[in-house]
Amino acid sequence: MDIPPATPTDNPGVIARPPLVYAAAFCLVLVLRWLWPMPILGSAVGIVVGVALFVLATAFAIWGRRALKAAGTNVNPAFPTTAIVTSGPYRFTRNPLYIALTIAYSGLTLAANTWWGVVMLAPLLAVIHVGVVLREERYLDHKFGDHYRRYRAAVRRYL
Repeated sequence: MDIPPATPTDNPGVIARPPLVYAAAFCLVLVLRWLWPMPILGSAVGIVVGVALFVLATAFAIWGRRALKAAGTNVNPAFPTTAIVTSGPYRFTRNPLYIALTIAYSGLTLAANTWWGVVMLAPLLAVIHVGVVLREERYLDHKFGDHYRRYRAAVRRYL
């Protein structure tokens, strides 16, 4: 398949790098927790489960990054995508790195033992969906056409 050459605007134009969006949301969670603690659990179970989720998310993210790197495409959405990756976790979901970030965020929420992380999750996911995922999908559809559309039809967006 012929891929058009990269141009200065050859990127999806996401609102911000996704890890920064998740980090900003979690910083807000910590501030809210400090102002008004709302514990989820009364024991240290949340820390153990939260750390386990964070470790699982990290492993999933590493798997996804390796698949992108093996295909020779960029991980950072500020740079051009050079290939549609269909290996590794991309066989099961079109957005494994965002799923990993969501799992990591959830693990940190449990470890911090605060309902604020749950409260902030819906707005966070809305920002990621509209400001990142939908923009990436439009970009990939425009850049790769039918090749991307076939992949999109065969693999779920999230889970």
